[in-house]
Amino acid sequence: MFKTIEAEVLKKLPSPALQLEFAQHDFERLKPFCLLIYLASISIWLVFNLIVSFRGGQGFTFYSVIFLSALLITTLVLAFNTQVRHFQWINLIFVSIIAIGIRLVIEGLPMDLHPGWLILGASTILYSASVLPLRRWAFAATLVITWVVLNPFYLTETSVLEVKGTTVFFYSSFLSLLTLYSFLKLRQVKLSNYIMAKLLLDQAYVDTLTDIPNRRAFMASAGQKLAHQPRTHDHYLAMVDIDNFKKVNDRFGHDIGDDVLKRVAHDIRVVMNDFDYARLGGEEFAIYLAGVRREDAAQLAGQLCAQVRADASQHPVTISIGLARVEDGETLNQVLIKADQALYVSKHAGKDRFTFHAP
Repeated sequence: MFKTIEAEVLKKLPSPALQLEFAQHDFERLKPFCLLIYLASISIWLVFNLIVSFRGGQGFTFYSVIFLSALLITTLVLAFNTQVRHFQWINLIFVSIIAIGIRLVIEGLPMDLHPGWLILGASTILYSASVLPLRRWAFAATLVITWVVLNPFYLTETSVLEVKGTTVFFYSSFLSLLTLYSFLKLRQVKLSNYIMAKLLLDQAYVDTLTDIPNRRAFMASAGQKLAHQPRTHDHYLAMVDIDNFKKVNDRFGHDIGDDVLKRVAHDIRVVMNDFDYARLGGEEFAIYLAGVRREDAAQLAGQLCAQVRADASQHPVTISIGLARVEDGETLNQVLIKADQALYVSKHAGKDRFTFHAP
């Protein structure tokens, strides 16, 4: 079953919006790892720079200080960055700086060692880039920048027609293809895992019929607001029930009943868009009104009743609402019981109305 679902997921081409959402999520999750890669790259470059510079008798030069400062500033910018689109350009700047820095350090080595060290520097950059949360174009640009700057045939007296040069050429090509393949496959796996996780979350926390949150999602989100949101104003919980819903099902069938549920869910989404709402089950819905006054809760409840009542349809319905104020120390289940009692009063007072719970 899992393989069947996975195959169906992989068949679907992700929309641009979903790919942007995945890219942002991937960057936020891997940002500490990106910083670690940057700091490790700077450390390796610094150690290599010191070894080559002092063995060559030139010491730690002013240019080394400039490159080190530029790399540290780029890393600091990454630490404060929160957007994946900015990270793509930050990474290209970092790759350009460190590639030029590697090239200049290698210039201090004997000429016959240049190709090997250039290949080593390029492989370090490309392997690191292949696991970073880059877009495809950004990785391709990294590939181009790396080989333009660390070209093992430029100023190295190495010819591609020689045995050594041919070996370097084929290894460079193999390295490029390997890192490109690794990057694309890793990105595909991460994207498919993200889509699978998103589907599982939707199935667990979204009501499939009405496409609004379900009871599990409501208990989690409303419970969190109950526990952590400051009480600058009162909190109210509303229980909503469709009037005479059983008669609609019995008379017109369950397909019409499903349409009624969808219409009421849509009306709740329109009126209560700024608050937590959910379908609890059957024809019952719940709304958590955080940080509102009593008159605001009454106005919203009245507006919702009017919205459902005025909804033009072949099968019009009305709703009844019970409202309960959240008192200090109460649990969500306790407030649900109070709202349900207020809903009972609305039902027996004529329906198509709202009632506040009276202690």
